[in-house]
Amino acid sequence: MPSGRRNTRRRRLLTRTAPLGGVAAIAFAAGVVTATAPGRAERQLVTQYVQDWAHGDYSRMYTLLDADSRRHISQARFTAALSDAASTATLTSIAPGRVGGSVGGVIPARVRVNTRLFGTLAETLEVPLSGGGSAAAIRFSDTLLFPGLRPGERLTRHARLPPRAELLASDGTALARGPHRTSPIPNVAGEVVGTLGPIPSAEAASYTAKGYSATAKVGLTGLERIFQDRLAGRPGGTLLAGDRVLARTAPSKGRPVTTTIDPAIERAAIGARAGRVAGIAVMDPRTGGVLALAGEAFSDLQPPGSTMKIITVTGALDAGIVKLTDSFPVMTSATIDGYSLQNAGGEACGGTLLNAFAVSCNSVFAPLGARLGAQRLVSIAERFGFNQPPSIPGAAESVIPSAATIGDDLAVGSSAIGQGMVQTTALEMTDVAATIAMAGRRPVPTLLAGQPPRFVQVTSPRVARLVQKMMIAVVQFGTGTAAQIPGVEVAGKTGTAELRNTTGPSSDPNAPPPSSPQNTDSWFVAYAPVGLPRVAAGALFPAQGAGAATAAPAAHDVLVAALHAH
Repeated sequence: MPSGRRNTRRRRLLTRTAPLGGVAAIAFAAGVVTATAPGRAERQLVTQYVQDWAHGDYSRMYTLLDADSRRHISQARFTAALSDAASTATLTSIAPGRVGGSVGGVIPARVRVNTRLFGTLAETLEVPLSGGGSAAAIRFSDTLLFPGLRPGERLTRHARLPPRAELLASDGTALARGPHRTSPIPNVAGEVVGTLGPIPSAEAASYTAKGYSATAKVGLTGLERIFQDRLAGRPGGTLLAGDRVLARTAPSKGRPVTTTIDPAIERAAIGARAGRVAGIAVMDPRTGGVLALAGEAFSDLQPPGSTMKIITVTGALDAGIVKLTDSFPVMTSATIDGYSLQNAGGEACGGTLLNAFAVSCNSVFAPLGARLGAQRLVSIAERFGFNQPPSIPGAAESVIPSAATIGDDLAVGSSAIGQGMVQTTALEMTDVAATIAMAGRRPVPTLLAGQPPRFVQVTSPRVARLVQKMMIAVVQFGTGTAAQIPGVEVAGKTGTAELRNTTGPSSDPNAPPPSSPQNTDSWFVAYAPVGLPRVAAGALFPAQGAGAATAAPAAHDVLVAALHAH
């Protein structure tokens, strides 16, 4: 390129570049001015305070207070005051907005406040400062506890609940209505509705955050507790800053709740209980709908005894370590780790697996459980619902120790026959029976009518059919013949859970004699009709004898009534 043209191009580039350099110089100068603008450090401090609040970092907020403030209020008191205000307002989140300039040593910060009860509020947080510039700090004031507060004001809330909604049986009959919770079927309602009462102290914070007043009455037990949020609706009220109204909202009435409780079946369960301490649960295995609950059906945890063998044999068949045709020696007991586990009443039993299940033979199933092992036993129990949060609020969680803590072969064998540390409810064991009825799919229990059924796959249809065959044998010729229904094929399992050792003399002079029914829990679980199951039932009679003698006849009566009703 000729030198003249190169010089011309160089001058053109220099000409184009010069304005950019001027812009950079101007921007730099503007940056210096902005960085040193009056009040910038103070506004950054306030912005940091609000951002920390938005992140729930109360401890960081406390560090922004000046030394004098921190001498007069501890971090614990500061945090408690913020938490109390948040609870009063039913605060869910804070979003920072524009931070203004200082007026008389106070900087205003616009804040969007999201609350559960009052919706979204646009308020100004007044932040007083001490010092200035980079030495500025926040001076504690009541105004720091909630946006919208002025000096000397305290945040309060006046709450009001709407009228409580109706509880209905599956046929629409009222189980509880009106302020006095009355029902035209008081015998049924009295068994399942439960009670209202003052908020329990352990739940006070949770209810306050939802907008309830300290004097409100809430569901404490039964259906009133289970459906508390639906029945109570949403509280209304007024949020006050001193005497000024910050926000107001009207209460929103709850929705009537139609439950799955069938009055006819509930009456049958009450009748079968016959005033005794017991728990009886009835379920539609096709939907998981709970048709009846009598007594301590989902609240009383007891060892399940031989009803646990349904779970154990499902796990053993799943693992392929046993077949129905396998034969076992006829014995009165089994020895595991040097300890003798007796059959009920010291009877001799054995034979095929099917026969051993039908007559509930501990000398077969305790060693089988030990062979299955802790890991597989606990795993199958958990698939059946043990160690899982119940789907019904307030229900006790059925438990089995973890595989790591369950213990040695003796402990595993004892757990496999429903002893040891295994604890469950009548509702849970009803669900175990319903799982076999539904070809290995566990229906998730519900008390709310009209819900889409939910199932958990526990085992294969093939294994479930084998277990069903054994449960049929229990009722046909085994320990559960008291549950036979003419013209209906019933599948079931008895359970007799020992509450104390009756094989030797007791050191307790007040202990009942070895043959006393007080020594054992009586269990029976069943479903019918086999093949087209419409009802599953479980009965538990604590400290009232053998499953065959007490629980099986009671479950029989409930099954008959339920089949007639459904």
